Amino acid sequence: MLPLLLASSSPYRRELLSRLRLPFTSASPDIDENPLPGESPPQLVQRLAEQKARALALSHPAHLIIGSDQVAVLDGQIIGKPHHFESARQQLLNSSNRSLTFLTGLCLLNSSNGHCQVDCVPFTVHFRELDEQRIERYLQIEQPYDCAGSFKAEGLGISLFRSTEGSDSTSLVGLPLIRLVDMLLKEGVELP
Repeated sequence: MLPLLLASSSPYRRELLSRLRLPFTSASPDIDENPLPGESPPQLVQRLAEQKARALALSHPAHLIIGSDQVAVLDGQIIGKPHHFESARQQLLNSSNRSLTFLTGLCLLNSSNGHCQVDCVPFTVHFRELDEQRIERYLQIEQPYDCAGSFKAEGLGISLFRSTEGSDSTSLVGLPLIRLVDMLLKEGVELP
C-alpha cells in the first residue's frame, strides 16, 4: 500500500482518519481558498479538496493524498468560521429552527500515477428553536469558534439539533469516512 498523507492540519480530520486504523502522516497545503467568480458551494469544496491534494503531490511522490474542504450553507450563502463569541452567537441565532447544510469536498489523489477521485458529500443539520440564553450557555461551555456553523457535533453541539440528514455523519466533522473508504478500496487499500 502506498503511504497515506492527509493534506490538512485539522485536528478534527486527523482524529477521524485515525478511526480507520491505517498509518498516515499529515501536512498542511498552502493554497488560496477564496471562491472563484460564479463558483457554487459544491464546486468550491471539490476544487479546494483537489487543490489541497495536488499542492502536496510534488513533495510527496508515491503517496495516496487525501484532500478535504468544507463549507456550511444557509439559504444558499456560505457561513464561515465565527472566530469569536459575537459572530458565533449571530450564526446560531440565524440557524434557530432552520436547516444548515454542510458540503464536504473530498479528494483522493494517487501521486504515483495521477489517478484522482473527487466528490462532494452533503449533510444537513436541522436546528431546534434556540433562544439567546441557550445559545450563550452553549458558547460559554464549548467555545466552537473554529467550527463553521458555530457548534461541535461531536460534543455538546448535538443538543442544538432537532435532527440530522445525510448518508455519512463523519462528513459533518469534515472528513466523510464512508466515501473515503470507497475511494481507498478503488486504490487497492484493504479495509478493515
